[in-house]
Amino acid sequence: MVIGLVLVAAQGISNATTRSNPLSTRASARVVGPTFPGTNCPAFPADNVWNTPITTLPVDVNSATWLASMSSARTYLHPDYGPSGNPRSPYGIPWMVVRKNTVFTHLTFQYASESNRRPYPLTASTPIEGGSDRHALMVDPYRSASSASCTLFETYDTYYHAAGRSTAGSGAMWNLRSNSLRPAGFTSADAAGLPILPGLVNFNEVAAHAMNHAIRFTADCTQESYLWPARHEAGQNNTSCPPMGARFRLNTSFTLPASQCSAFCQTVLATMKTYGLILADNGSNWYFQGTADTRWTYTEVDQLKAIPANQFVAVDESCLMINPNSGQALQPGSTAYQAKCGPISSTSGT
Repeated sequence: MVIGLVLVAAQGISNATTRSNPLSTRASARVVGPTFPGTNCPAFPADNVWNTPITTLPVDVNSATWLASMSSARTYLHPDYGPSGNPRSPYGIPWMVVRKNTVFTHLTFQYASESNRRPYPLTASTPIEGGSDRHALMVDPYRSASSASCTLFETYDTYYHAAGRSTAGSGAMWNLRSNSLRPAGFTSADAAGLPILPGLVNFNEVAAHAMNHAIRFTADCTQESYLWPARHEAGQNNTSCPPMGARFRLNTSFTLPASQCSAFCQTVLATMKTYGLILADNGSNWYFQGTADTRWTYTEVDQLKAIPANQFVAVDESCLMINPNSGQALQPGSTAYQAKCGPISSTSGT
């Protein structure tokens, strides 16, 4: 089942998430987070690190070094999604809502020791990202014999074959109602061991002028380490490069005039100032990812190419961590946040 888009062939099924503002109701004694359309599944709890504002966090002591390694002085951000010239196959990462009674299948993984090796709802009609990464992202709102309701399934280098002969480089599963992270040192469908779908820019959110989560992005050089909430590194022996999981915030002083940055563009700027970017994979410097959606226009995407990378700072979000094996984060305004993270200071940047 795919919600809120025009269906196209498996060659390029487009989808986009819609998430409301975090709700104040509780499920299983935990605040429910924003939800994916067509489901009652949250994009993790509202107090998950992906959904936590970082406006008052201090600048990381390594910020200038990491920015230099990513050629920030001469680079502009690049939205890695949008029209491709083929209206049936837009750029970006597709995802889908799993239909009830979908038959699950086993996959053979290249990195089996770090993959969840339970059955996946991968079928011949599951949309798979074009290019070399071949990601498949699936949200199952129903309970299956091997997984809880509201499970997110993500695979990398995905190839579907009938009769249980499907393969993938790696596969990971998340209970979307939980803050649990993958085991330390485990990869996922991306190099940082993080989920992909909750960090994508998506059309429905941007159109609603409310995107309340961090955005995933890539860097050409990463070091051989990772920071919470990341769980895995895939870097090189160069500590000048940022680690997986590093978080970056757009300076509040940066603006673009309305004549050059529409309401769509301004929404993304606001998200980058409030929730920032999380380094999630190796790739081109300052490329940030979004859902494959036929509704994106060239103007909406091209306007975002005017954001200079030198207007970002790396922030130190270590004070948000409650448990190293959980994505739950201290929330701004809480007593615990004030005690551990403190008020905004001169090291918070602009």
